[in-house]
Amino acid sequence: MSKIVKHKGVVYLCGQVGSGDTVTDQTTDCLSRIDALLKQAGTSKENILQATIWLANAEDFSEMNSVWDAWVPLGGAPARACGECKPTANHLKVEILITAAYGE
Repeated sequence: MSKIVKHKGVVYLCGQVGSGDTVTDQTTDCLSRIDALLKQAGTSKENILQATIWLANAEDFSEMNSVWDAWVPLGGAPARACGECKPTANHLKVEILITAAYGE
């Protein structure tokens, strides 16, 4: 699996998960990992085009969303989808997939 794929001005990140016991902890860590991967790819969260967020429990949406809203650039929120999905590991609560532009 590739963590970063770059193609014709677009960066695709593999799904990112975070560490921690709570949805807040895992979302915060996940977004930190996304920041690092975007930087490595030569871009930043200001250039995110689309995000897909998977929650182990849809009831955790508000908790995840409060962390997301604090992280996403004001006036620059990407297109986003959020759904509930059984995680590959029982301790995971959040997974985020990102597509971003680079090299403009």
